[in-house]
Amino acid sequence: MDPIMMAVIGAVAGAVIVFVLLNIKNSAAQKSKEGDAQNILMKAQAEAEEIRKKAANDAKNIVRDERNQLDHEMEKKKKHLTDFERGLTKKEVALEQKTEQITKDQERVKSKEVEIETRVVKLDAEIKKNVEIQDELANKLTQVAGLTKDQAKAELIAAVEQEAKVDAAIRVKRIEEEANEESEKRAKRIVGIAIQRFAGEYVAEQTISSVEIADDGVKGRLIGREGRNIRAFEQICGVDLIIDDTPGIVTISSFNVVRKEISRMTIERLIADGRIHPAKIEEFYEKCKHEFESRLRELGEKAQMEIGVHGMHPEILKLIGALNWRTSYTQNQYQHALESAFLAGNMAAELGLNVKQARRAGLIHDIGKVLDASAEGSHAVIGADFAKKYGESPDIVHAIRAHHDDEKPESILAHLVAAADALSGARPGARKALKESYVSRLSDIEKIVNSFEGVHRSYAISAGREVRVLVENEKVSDEQTIMLSRDIARKIEQEMSYPGTIKVSVIRETRAVGIAK
Repeated sequence: MDPIMMAVIGAVAGAVIVFVLLNIKNSAAQKSKEGDAQNILMKAQAEAEEIRKKAANDAKNIVRDERNQLDHEMEKKKKHLTDFERGLTKKEVALEQKTEQITKDQERVKSKEVEIETRVVKLDAEIKKNVEIQDELANKLTQVAGLTKDQAKAELIAAVEQEAKVDAAIRVKRIEEEANEESEKRAKRIVGIAIQRFAGEYVAEQTISSVEIADDGVKGRLIGREGRNIRAFEQICGVDLIIDDTPGIVTISSFNVVRKEISRMTIERLIADGRIHPAKIEEFYEKCKHEFESRLRELGEKAQMEIGVHGMHPEILKLIGALNWRTSYTQNQYQHALESAFLAGNMAAELGLNVKQARRAGLIHDIGKVLDASAEGSHAVIGADFAKKYGESPDIVHAIRAHHDDEKPESILAHLVAAADALSGARPGARKALKESYVSRLSDIEKIVNSFEGVHRSYAISAGREVRVLVENEKVSDEQTIMLSRDIARKIEQEMSYPGTIKVSVIRETRAVGIAK
């Protein structure tokens, strides 16, 4: 065969073989791709099924949680409705009781009216009868005494008037005694209820006047070169800084406890910082002063919220907070203000008065104690002027001014604030006195009592809140003991200053001596 033909045939055969192989390869690749697609489809279907199951489970969980939350809310609402219904039931019962009481009162009033009408009829009859008797007596007197009818009538009227005046005086005295007894019982009841409703704790605090230091070398830095630091500190803070040989302590001296507290904070900041010089002293003082004023305002707002009032001026709130650094006979005046507020409010509630107004007046009645000493007048007058300046009502201003008799009390609120102030300060344990002043007060009381004529011996007891006076029987009668107790009480008021009240008990005893032989 021709070699060329052979080559052509070989080329064609090779092309056919290559074509067949390519077809086989493409067919195999096509089958592989179909298998992969099938696997991917199956995998996607499995993942879709898993996602569907998970979504179903999540939906069930959400439905269950929502149902539980709904059930919980329904239970709360049911409980609220139950409590509300119970409250309504109580109010209905109370209203029925009040209605029944009002009905009884109305029936009692009607019976009283009937009784009064009956008495009026009887009185009219008695008056008519008395007129007839007077006419008869006048005729008899005219015949016996030779007086005219007008003269006899005048004498009879004068006699009846005199007798009526005596009867009226006796009746007025009895009514006054009954009224005083009833008012005293009611006042004791109201005060007792007010004290029982508020049982405050007493905390006797002393102002901090010393600062502990870890290293005595700090004292030298506080003094500074040629004393420049201590001079700058005293000038900026307005206090006296005492640095002596006492180890580990520097002392701050000032009558203004607010300045003393700011100065204490300033020294602690300076010691912690380590850089002590006039510029730093002034910088830390201003920071501490700002922080302390914010602290005062927070304390004032806390007190305002605690007693349930609002709307006080920020300057008044700062003064209320500053009371926390004031003491009277070691009684913290911030706690005293809160207690006075609650006591005044409790008494106002018993009397049916404005409770919030009473609490407000009780809370700020002593703010004059923390105002600058340059202001003239007592703390009650200064505090009242300050409260008036910052928008307090005239009733509250008057109550503040009158709580120490700087102004005559002219409202029930003023009396309540004065009573609450006295109760808070006079209750046992509220205030403490130094031993020297305590002994001095007892001696002064006994000295005043012994200066009266007829006093045999006197004993100041109950921490000076009561004095018992033994008198001589020959010089003082039973009637004179009453006047003597009043005179002693009046002299103690005039010559002494003390918290609370002092009870004066005058005792007169008769001794009978028998001798058995």
